[in-house]
Amino acid sequence: MSDQMNPIDESDLHAYVDGLLPVARVAELEQHLAHHPEDAHRVAAWRAQNAALRATFNPVLAEPLPPQLVARPFVRHAANDRQYWRQIAAALVVAIVSGSAGWLLHAPTALDSAQRFNVPLNTDGSLALAHQAAIAHVVYSPEVTRPVEIGAEQEDQLVKWLSKRLGSNINPPKLGKLGYELIGGRLLPGQTGPVAQFMYHNVAGERLTVYVTTDQTQNKDTGFRFAQEGPVNVFYWIDGKFGYALSGGMAKGELARIATAVYEQLQKPT
Repeated sequence: MSDQMNPIDESDLHAYVDGLLPVARVAELEQHLAHHPEDAHRVAAWRAQNAALRATFNPVLAEPLPPQLVARPFVRHAANDRQYWRQIAAALVVAIVSGSAGWLLHAPTALDSAQRFNVPLNTDGSLALAHQAAIAHVVYSPEVTRPVEIGAEQEDQLVKWLSKRLGSNINPPKLGKLGYELIGGRLLPGQTGPVAQFMYHNVAGERLTVYVTTDQTQNKDTGFRFAQEGPVNVFYWIDGKFGYALSGGMAKGELARIATAVYEQLQKPT
């Protein structure tokens, strides 16, 4: 059956990623992906995003129900429907609050990452830089229609805007010789101020991001370090008040090669 007779739309792509697409359409959709690389990239990005979300939230799903929901069953009287619905509403509030608290208590932190991947945790907590950069990468790199706020075609405007907001000259590294071209960038909130994120891609559609902060005044560690957050690998380092992190889903060796080039460019005086 051709795309014209039974066209593939975005709902089909989502169903395929979630394992909900009817078996009869799987082969048809996979053939569609083979001839539509943009859709294939979207599917790959969604799968990576799902993997990151599962790594973060699955431990919370295994937790037992809060005692408030188990120990006190609801009692409904025919003459008191209003009280019944109040009980339902109260239970929902408890469930939402408990779930939120569980996520906050179990979401991966810099300390979790250090223990899980044997990454040295600095006494000043600079590994948090890698964690924040990885989250930003997972959130924005799968975007197809708007991965950045200002595109590479307006690079001068992007540089002026981010430099003004961060209060320092911020320039995106040039990675063309390594096969990665700038897509653009965006402004993000940091712990104590604004953060810049630059995004790149190669011909295969793989994306990586450079995360730049200027709130590292308390961090004294200038070492070149590696961390892993779920499916995202991160190389990060501190240079004075600047914190830099390169994030991507590629293998550690490949990302290290790119990180070295980024590090060397950013060490040059501007």
